Amino acid sequence: MLPEDAPARAHHDMGGVSRFACEQVDKSHHEMTPFDRDVDALRQVLGGTGLFRTDELRRGIEGLPPDVYDRSSYYQRWLYSMVRMMLEKGVITEAELRARLSA
Repeated sequence: MLPEDAPARAHHDMGGVSRFACEQVDKSHHEMTPFDRDVDALRQVLGGTGLFRTDELRRGIEGLPPDVYDRSSYYQRWLYSMVRMMLEKGVITEAELRARLSA
């Protein structure tokens, strides 16, 4: 039992939550999709430039709204976090991002 003044559990922290404990974890090998490979390559490039660190990537993933977190794949969460960091750090603007996405 947690003490009353313990911080609340964040949405991404699902360890020990009974509704998830009954689901079997698929431990088989998973092939990466082309999207997964592209996102992983982007993470490597951006990380190699020193633009962000692993803890920043994790912070962005853990800070996703619960509905976005739940409906997103592992690599989609990475992408959301990287885009958020690039916007926060002024690497790209929201207008530039919107223009590229609509092209």
